[in-house]
Amino acid sequence: MHSRKVYQLAISLIPGIGNVMARQLISYCGSPEKVFVANKKKLLAVPGIGPKTANTIINHSVISKAEELLHDCQRRGIRVLHYTDKDYPDRLKQLYDAPNILYYKGNYDLNPPRTVGIVGTRNATSYGMMMVEKIVADLKCHGVIIISGLAYGIDFHAHQESLKNQMPTVGVIAGGLNHLYPALHMKTAFKMMLNGGILTESQPDIIPEAHFFPERNRIIAGLSDVIIVIEAAVKGGALITAEYANNYNRDVFAVPGNTQQNFSEGCNNLIKKHKAHIYTSIHDLEYILNWEPGKTGKTKTVFNMDDYSIPERKIIRVLLDNGKEMLLDELSWKSQIPVNQLASHLLNLEFRGQIKAMPGKKFILKT
Repeated sequence: MHSRKVYQLAISLIPGIGNVMARQLISYCGSPEKVFVANKKKLLAVPGIGPKTANTIINHSVISKAEELLHDCQRRGIRVLHYTDKDYPDRLKQLYDAPNILYYKGNYDLNPPRTVGIVGTRNATSYGMMMVEKIVADLKCHGVIIISGLAYGIDFHAHQESLKNQMPTVGVIAGGLNHLYPALHMKTAFKMMLNGGILTESQPDIIPEAHFFPERNRIIAGLSDVIIVIEAAVKGGALITAEYANNYNRDVFAVPGNTQQNFSEGCNNLIKKHKAHIYTSIHDLEYILNWEPGKTGKTKTVFNMDDYSIPERKIIRVLLDNGKEMLLDELSWKSQIPVNQLASHLLNLEFRGQIKAMPGKKFILKT
C-alpha cells in the first residue's frame, strides 16, 4: 500500500495532466488513491481525459516514478506540498491555476498573516537598490514576509535586505531545487532556508528554462498580498508579475522614477495606466491597505461569488448563514443539493481552501 503522498505526486507525473486537470480528476474520482483504481469507463467520463491518458493511469507506471521522486525529496530534505495539505499556501489555493504540487526547502510557515512581493529589473541602479533598502526596513514593523524571485538585481537585493533586517523571506525559483539559479546566489539561498525558504513547482532535477520564468512569476504574485515593483523596463518579468497580481486582485504598487531612465519606464507606465498605486513612502501602502504599524493578522475572507459555480455558491451561502460546522446531510438539505453531487462540490471547495472537512462528515467555512 502506497502513501497518500505517492498518489498525489503520481497524478502530477501523468503526461498531459496540468494543474487544473489534476484537481478535476481527483474531484471526479473522489481522492488521489481512487484515481488509480478507477476503471477506464469512469476515467473517460472525466472531461479532457482521453484513451491514452486513461491507459497511462490504469497501468500504474507513474506510481513507481512517484515513489522514487518522493524518496529523493525526503533524502534531500525537500518538503512536497500537495494542494490539499494544510501547510500548502492558502493564498495560492484561491487561484484557478494554482500548482498542484510545490517543492519547498525552508523552515517558515507559508501561511503568514502578511506577505509582500518585491520585484524589479535585473539591471538595478543605485536608486533602485536604495529604494529596496528603504522599503524593506520600513516594512519590518508590519511583520511581513518578503517574497521575490532570487534573480539578479532588485529581487536578490530584496532577499539580502530581508536577511539583514532579520525578516523572513521566500524565494520562488523557475527550476528545480537541485539547480538553483543563478548559482552565484547559492550562499544567500541557504541563509534564506534558515529564515524563510526556497519554493518551486518544478521537480528537483528540472533545469531552469526560459518558459518557466513567467510561470514562476504567477506564484510570486499569488503568494503576495501586495506587489511592489521597483525599477522595470517597458517589458520584462517584473511587469509580468504585476499583470498576474492585477488578475489575482492583489494590490500593486510601483516606485516612480526618472523619465529619462529606461528602467523607470515600466513603473511609470504602470502608474500612468492605473495598473499600480504610486509608492513614494510606506505611508502610501499603509493608507491603501489600512495597515497599522505593529498590528498584523489576517482579515476575514471576502468571497467573490462570481468565482464559483452555482452549486458552490449555494454551499458557501449556507455555511456563511450557519456560522459553524454542519453535517453533510444537513448541508445537503439546506442547499438542496443531493448528497451524491454535494461530495464533489465540497471536495472542489476544499481544494480551493474555502472549506475544511471536520471529523464525523462535518464541514466548516474557512474565514
